[in-house]
Amino acid sequence: MAQSTVRDYYSVLGVPRNATEKDIRSAYRKLARKYHPDLNPGDKAAEARFKELQTAYEVLSDAEKRRMYDQFGPDWERISQAQSGFGRAGFEQRGADGIHFDFGSGADFSDILENLFGTGAGGFGTRGGTRTRVRPRRGEDVEHQVTVSLEEAYFGATRILEVPTLNGGAPRRIEVRVPAGVRTGSRIRLAGEGGPGYSGGPAGDIYLVVTVMPHGTFERKDDDLHCEVSLPLTTAVLGGEVQVPTISGRVALRIPPETQNGRVFRLAGKGMPRMTGGGYGDLYAKMKVVVPTKLSARERELFEELQRIRAGSS
Repeated sequence: MAQSTVRDYYSVLGVPRNATEKDIRSAYRKLARKYHPDLNPGDKAAEARFKELQTAYEVLSDAEKRRMYDQFGPDWERISQAQSGFGRAGFEQRGADGIHFDFGSGADFSDILENLFGTGAGGFGTRGGTRTRVRPRRGEDVEHQVTVSLEEAYFGATRILEVPTLNGGAPRRIEVRVPAGVRTGSRIRLAGEGGPGYSGGPAGDIYLVVTVMPHGTFERKDDDLHCEVSLPLTTAVLGGEVQVPTISGRVALRIPPETQNGRVFRLAGKGMPRMTGGGYGDLYAKMKVVVPTKLSARERELFEELQRIRAGSS
């Protein structure tokens, strides 16, 4: 097998292998702000770096994916997908030839043999030389973990899933839609797309379990978004306009004179779409007044004059 060219995910985020979940989240947020495409328009290297950060965080922020990655390295995902095709762990038996069998929890041994070796037409099998009818059984429900960016959670997204087949053949590929408005923990049911039924029974379902990745600019709280906006000192004092980022693009916000540092403005309907009830949440923009640096001689003179005026009026 050719050696993988995927970089070590811990190195991508710049954290040690024993890093805590908090350390990983903090490192991702710091680097995501630096390389986010919105802050580096047209920079393909920054865009590639941002995608690499997203992939690393997706794996290391999930306890089960991280465990598999630590154990198997770059091959973790292929091995994980292969394991998911064998059903739930349950009754185990080792034959005389040393071959290991896992029949699934709560399985009936005679049903297992029927599932392994098939049934005749009309759902009939053979037990002890007697032709008996095998009762139909519903297929297994299957869970798939799906990770999306905040932008994908806003607009919706599609994913291609590979679903294992009962006989161990080539996986079945299906395209699924992740609806707009999903949040971490959302479960999306795909009826009839799970494990195949037995003896004419219905297929199980697939449940997509969603994780929405942290964003470098926005913090999400339910369907609302929160962000910080840099506000020039002169605009804070005299009033004016600032550009506020939203998921769908920047919008102009009117700032009244004498706006204080930390003031929060609500932009109605500029948050995340609601999965139930329609509409959108709100965006809360917190002003961060920026004190100017590297003043010219004239600028310093004006500030000193202002200082004298303010001191005289007190």
